[in-house]
Amino acid sequence: MAISEDFLVESGQIVGTHGLRGDVKVRPLSGDPALLLSATEVFLRLPDGRLKKTEPLRQSLHKGIVLFRFDGFESLTAVEGLKGCRILLDRNLLPELAPDEFYWHQIEGAKVIDREYGELGHLKSMFTTAAHDTWVVEGLAGEVMIPVVAEFIVSISAEQKLIEVDLPTGLIGIYK
Repeated sequence: MAISEDFLVESGQIVGTHGLRGDVKVRPLSGDPALLLSATEVFLRLPDGRLKKTEPLRQSLHKGIVLFRFDGFESLTAVEGLKGCRILLDRNLLPELAPDEFYWHQIEGAKVIDREYGELGHLKSMFTTAAHDTWVVEGLAGEVMIPVVAEFIVSISAEQKLIEVDLPTGLIGIYK
């Protein structure tokens, strides 16, 4: 039976190997690794695009990265080709969020509009730093990186895929 991607959400990306026993380093796609640490089954998007369901044999947190050992991938040789692969989880297992919180899949691709400069583009990716998440918006002005902090975010509508921001003049000036 084929796996329907409608019920899956990307939650991490394999960024490398760790040790000789088949552990991989997974960067969470959100600032919180708890969901990856508690997963009892995951889907790997293999380099050829196929999805493979597997079970974690081991998970631990190491310097902000989640270390995994997957059933069927228990040697360095077995995992060497997995770098760059995405980790997907069943979206039905995602915990309820507060009204002002969103999962990445709910806002990915959202149109981003600045109060002063108008449309900046669409939300393409996100990365996490020690201080905060950062959104990467791509549009006519090129790439704009927006720190996700309360002072800059005016509103987010996951339903309309629309984000309104009020960025400091210097930040936009770098890109325009």
